[in-house]
Amino acid sequence: MAVYTEVTDDALAAFLADYDIGTAVAFRGIAEGVENSNYSLRTTAGDFILTLYEKRVDPTELPWFLGLMEHLAGRGVVCPQPVHGRDGAALRQLAGRHAAITTFLPGVWPRRVRIEHCGPVGAALAALHKAGADYAPTRPNALGPAGWSPLLDKARSRADEVQPGLAAELDGALSGILSAWPKGLPVGHIHADMFPDNVFFLGETLSGLIDFYFAATDTLAYDVAVCLNAWCFEADFSYNITKGRALLTAYEAIRPLSPAEKAALPVLCQGAAIRFLLTRLYDWLNTPDGALVTRKDPLEYLRRLRFHLGARDEHAYGI
Repeated sequence: MAVYTEVTDDALAAFLADYDIGTAVAFRGIAEGVENSNYSLRTTAGDFILTLYEKRVDPTELPWFLGLMEHLAGRGVVCPQPVHGRDGAALRQLAGRHAAITTFLPGVWPRRVRIEHCGPVGAALAALHKAGADYAPTRPNALGPAGWSPLLDKARSRADEVQPGLAAELDGALSGILSAWPKGLPVGHIHADMFPDNVFFLGETLSGLIDFYFAATDTLAYDVAVCLNAWCFEADFSYNITKGRALLTAYEAIRPLSPAEKAALPVLCQGAAIRFLLTRLYDWLNTPDGALVTRKDPLEYLRRLRFHLGARDEHAYGI
């Protein structure tokens, strides 16, 4: 989440007039994240999130995201629900952007990931994968393997400003990842961005998942690899195998991984690491001046990538 587009009081009031959720009481931008402009909205009817979709999001795909959230919620996954206006539409225009209001989920995301968080995350991811199995529409993953080389091309000329030799290191790593990328693994709808700031807890209980705007139809075990990267590394970038084992055990209690999926974990984790390294690198070099957004250090994912490149097999992750 972030804020790139400002919304005036008058524009907000006119926008809310199309809904039956009362009038605005409080409205503030949310700086966390990098993709869209997000606001915390309190009205006389309660709390909501207002999202303005920025240029990286294809507006023709927005009904897919909103439909997926409604579908998952109908099958027990706790996630934000699109709020429909009086005309039945959940998607409309605000400040020159496509925009939608979603329900607010209570809870806080874990600033310090503990082992106790990892099991619930694995279980929630598996439940999401199973719940999405009968959502018929599909969406290609624009930030899957086919998108990584173009991303690197956009950042290559300035990559060494972040760290000397970074461009060459990424070229070598990406070539190896793409040549080893597995084929034929189970496919379904994935969250693709289930980082700690997109998972809410109330005490020790996972209370909901947010931010589905990277979701896509792709390899399910790749989503597991994203979570291993996001949840199982310590502040010194060492991999915590106990956290990994907790996440994987809870996932497999709901959706067992096939032998092929397990064997592919090292390269899937390499791919997940380079995907987030590349998008962070691009954003680090291209975030607009004055944007209310917290930039994320791409080098955090270089350290993870190096670990994965040295992993001999799935046992390195806690299986």
